[in-house]
Amino acid sequence: MNYNILAINPGSTSTKIALYENDKEILCKSLEHSIEEIEKFNSIQDQFDMRKNKVITFLKSNGYDINKLSAVVGRGGMVPKVSSGAYKVNDIMVNRLKYNPVIEHASNLGALIAYEIANKIGIPAYIYDSVRVDEMIDLARISGMADIERTSTSHVLNSRATAMKVAKMYSKKYSEMNFVIAHLGGGISLSVYEKGRLVDIISDDEGPFSPERSGRVPCKSLIDLCYNKNFDKETMNKKLRGNGGIKSYLNTIDVREVEKMIEEGNEKAKLILEAMAYQVAKGIGELSTVLEGKVDVIIITGGIAYSDRVTSWIRNRVRFIAPVEIMPGENEMEALSQGTLRVLMGEEIAREYYE
Repeated sequence: MNYNILAINPGSTSTKIALYENDKEILCKSLEHSIEEIEKFNSIQDQFDMRKNKVITFLKSNGYDINKLSAVVGRGGMVPKVSSGAYKVNDIMVNRLKYNPVIEHASNLGALIAYEIANKIGIPAYIYDSVRVDEMIDLARISGMADIERTSTSHVLNSRATAMKVAKMYSKKYSEMNFVIAHLGGGISLSVYEKGRLVDIISDDEGPFSPERSGRVPCKSLIDLCYNKNFDKETMNKKLRGNGGIKSYLNTIDVREVEKMIEEGNEKAKLILEAMAYQVAKGIGELSTVLEGKVDVIIITGGIAYSDRVTSWIRNRVRFIAPVEIMPGENEMEALSQGTLRVLMGEEIAREYYE
């Protein structure tokens, strides 16, 4: 039986869509939204109709009949902690994402657009591997400050899908293996999977710096910076996310530009990029202790994993722990569709969402 799946992945200035027939990609497109277009709206939620209409218009203009679809899947948004895998989009989830999301984020629109399209033609809508997947063990939740509990926010969609691919490469089941995974993108997160469960993470604000995020910085110095410079909350948030990391040192967020600087003899650029790789390697070592060293495979993935320079720096520091597999790319559309296909084929069961 053929299953036709539409995957929708909203980002800050684009809405990516892809059509799959079973595991074959039929069409993939990033629908771009200009800054001027985005700035017309007061909130991300207000962008819903604009983004939904663009998706439908694009499909129609390419002669695709949505009545052929078997399911629609959206990027999982900022709902309170959920388990890994698929969830049916229901009215409870829709209301939560519309009126009380954990954080206002473009990914919240994924479920909403999927639900709207699916309802029109009487098929199911799903989310898959939300960024809010939280299966952490109790030990991992203790931060060291009673006011703050550690929670899980990571690049789980790509990380988990990549782990499944690597398990197949090793002729093993994903649920039988232990992985430490570093996702290297605009933000960097690390995760540890023990026999299929995401037991702990290093989020993008408590680990390595990245092209635009500061990551873990010395707390006392951060407090001094806030109070001594009288920076407001918005300014400090920008220093941590958007203007931090490589950008704060080299005024670029493009690793390819940094590598060009290095090739032209820029020693500072080499120091900064290698420092990022150094911190990623430290994070991998940190999470390896969660498994008491029983790591089957270390995976390096995400867009920056295309850089041989960065991945070799990391590999050289961590290969004593376990074999290292380089799996570049974010693979989000494939991960969404493949997860949904497993549900449609009865290989996985989609959960019901409850508050």
